[in-house]
Amino acid sequence: MMMFDKKRRTTVKALGVLVASSDGFGLAGCAQAPAQGVVWSTGTERTRLTMPANATDCHHHIYDHSYPWAPEATLKPGNATVDDYRLLQKRIGTSRNVIIQPSSYGIDNRLLLASIAQFKGRARGVAVVNTNITREQLDELHRGGVRGIRFNLAPPGTTTLDMVKPLAQRIAPMGWHVQVNAPAAFLLGAKETWSELPCPVVFDHLAHAPQPDPLHHPVFEMVTDLLRAGKAYVKLTGFYMDTRVGPPTYSDSVKVASAYAATAPERVLWGSDWPHPTEQPRNQIPDDALLADLLRVIIPDESIRTRVLVDNPAALYQFE
Repeated sequence: MMMFDKKRRTTVKALGVLVASSDGFGLAGCAQAPAQGVVWSTGTERTRLTMPANATDCHHHIYDHSYPWAPEATLKPGNATVDDYRLLQKRIGTSRNVIIQPSSYGIDNRLLLASIAQFKGRARGVAVVNTNITREQLDELHRGGVRGIRFNLAPPGTTTLDMVKPLAQRIAPMGWHVQVNAPAAFLLGAKETWSELPCPVVFDHLAHAPQPDPLHHPVFEMVTDLLRAGKAYVKLTGFYMDTRVGPPTYSDSVKVASAYAATAPERVLWGSDWPHPTEQPRNQIPDDALLADLLRVIIPDESIRTRVLVDNPAALYQFE
């Protein structure tokens, strides 16, 4: 890791000054703007990858301990505020973002809406709701920038599998999508549900394709079939969740991400998963610049990376 960081410092210093993006998130060279640490992110160096204008982080969370935890919450990460996240944006070079309602707050989406509003139209959100939600409440979420609903399944908590279809019927006319986070075995057990939805389904964290042979696992086949059919998206996120190799290469997770991107580049998304809530209890916080730089390995072609970072999110999350 020390050798890797040394190479990164040398590269960034040699670059001098990076051209600022039209959104004001461009990065100055080391001499003009020293690297800055970000809470819940290891390292301080910026990415070697230059993000395109309107590059979108499609998966991160906001935590604020002034808001109450859901009664059923089991994961209670540290504070990770909008101001903290803005520092991460400066570090990795993104300028749009999608805030994902964490399971920790259940169906209380107040913090989500308040956080989206602070980004002045440059953020969208994915909420958590149950079947008791009213049409008026859905409309309020839409006006607040929400464009999808998330299901954290297996073990069930705030939401359950039997809620997916009825809620999907209600949100499909709004142009929303269903997002799901669950182990591979659970996703496979609900295979018919995902293929029958009237709206897209977005699989979190590489659909948790298990190691050591993820490309031959049935969940990878299921997801790629849905991608090809235009019924799903998959997020190239959480490389640390199912890896056996680990940093700095995460080569086993990168292999899965590369395969998804090669199969259907128009149906993949990228996100940071900051502030890495699953890693906080294990005290294994990753380097966000390193994770972002892996996109150069996963998607070597710059035009396809732009599709993944800009065009795909703009379509799915209805960015203007």
